[in-house]
Formats: sequence, C-alpha cells, structure tokens
Amino acid sequence: MANCNHNCESCGANCGERSAKSMLFATNDNIKNVIGIVSGKGGVGKSLVTGLLASEMSKKGHRTAILDADITGPSIPKMFGVGGQVFSDGRYIQPAVSRSGTKIISMNLCLRDEGEPVVWRGPVLAGVVKQFWEEVDWGDTDFMFVDMPPGTGDVPLTVFQSLPLNGIIIVTTPQELVSMIVSKAVKMASLMNVPILGLVENMSYFECPDCGAKHHIFGESRLDEVANSFGIKATARLPIVPELARLCDSGAIESFDAGRYLSSLLPLNS
Repeated sequence: MANCNHNCESCGANCGERSAKSMLFATNDNIKNVIGIVSGKGGVGKSLVTGLLASEMSKKGHRTAILDADITGPSIPKMFGVGGQVFSDGRYIQPAVSRSGTKIISMNLCLRDEGEPVVWRGPVLAGVVKQFWEEVDWGDTDFMFVDMPPGTGDVPLTVFQSLPLNGIIIVTTPQELVSMIVSKAVKMASLMNVPILGLVENMSYFECPDCGAKHHIFGESRLDEVANSFGIKATARLPIVPELARLCDSGAIESFDAGRYLSSLLPLNS
C-alpha cells in the first residue's frame, strides 16, 4: 500500500502484505471458536457480558475459556471467584479454573497483589495478550471468549490481528451516544474482516420486583434501530439486576441465569 511502513502490528489496513505475514493468526488447534466481546467505550458492561456468555455456554455442556485482554482493568477473576497467582509447569502457564470448569487467564492472576496497577505502554500490553494466547495451556476448548479493552487502540488491534476470531459481540447501553460508539466498533470489525455476531444492550431497563413494570432509566431502548442501521441481526437486552451485581461482587456470576436474556446469542456457532 501507499505510505506503508511495513509494520502490520501498528496498522489497521487489510492489505495483501498483511495476509502474507506469518506472525498473524497464530493457530491453536485445540480451540474451536474464538469470540471477541468489544465496546467502543468503557463502563458499558463488556466484562459482565463476557462472563455471562461463558457461563451459559458452560451450562450447555461446552468447554469454555476466557482470555481477559483488558490488561489494565481486569475484572473477570473477581466475578468468577478465582484468585491467587497462576503458575507455569515449565512449558505452559496453567490457567485458573472456575467452579463450573471455565478456564481463565487474566493479568490479575499474574500479580502478587491484585490491587497493583499495571502501568505499561501499549506495545507491552499487546505483547501480554499474545502471550496469553500462545503460552497458556488451554487444552480442548469449544468456546473462548476474549474480554477486550474498550476502544480501538493497541490491544484491540492486537486481538483482531493475532487471534483467529470467529466473530465479535458488541456491548452497548441505551444512551443516544450509542450509535456513534457502535459505529466505531463496527467499522473496526469491517476493516479487519471480522464478522459481527450480535449486539447486546446492557442496562436496558429495570424491572420492578413488585409490579413487573419496566422502567427505562437510561432512556428508551434504541437497540433495534441501531442494529438495523448496521445490519446486525442477533440482539439481546440485559436489564439492571441488583442480584446480578451482588453475585458478581461475591464471585458467583455462574449461578445467575442469563439464558433468558441472552438466548438470541446462544449457542453461537454450536
């Protein structure tokens, strides 16, 4: 391409030179499906959706795994109640395993103190994600969910370029700003030739436990409008559920029944 610097890791263009680079899409034949969970901005519940999808697929009998690529803001271990440091057997890093058998790797499982901040530059963060993919003993896995950091920076670009994604699921919220935020994620996926498997609207509404009425605290849902504008067929609405927040805080996300909310996205490619 014109103006090419011959460094595919710093470029988002999908040109012929990229397809020829052997460093891209490192294979892991034991992992059948790799699903990225993305958002255009932080704080929309991307990690929550990642955890719920992995839990539901595990309940269906699939062997699941989570690669927490949000290196500077990892929250997956706490949701699943796993802690301590992972270790290497001399060849591979052994991931943590949740109560239901989901394998998990996260930066918080590599630190002596989980409260320690990770103050690294983008290329170093991207390198850790590649290590998580290549150097962890994932074993036979039917579905790996990759919890990606928000935006379109170094780490999301590394995931798109280095992992053989079957597709992505975009997480958003009802605010009007959403269409612009979703647009960024959609365009990045298109640029990298990665299919969009679905769109989840988190914090879509609050259902009164007494009368059952639905209250749209953050405004009326625009999920269908946004999905149609981008040609996304599979959608799901996840309400505000205080009990779910409590379960996540106590490391028991796997005990929550999310199938009733995410059924349109399940069982994904199975």
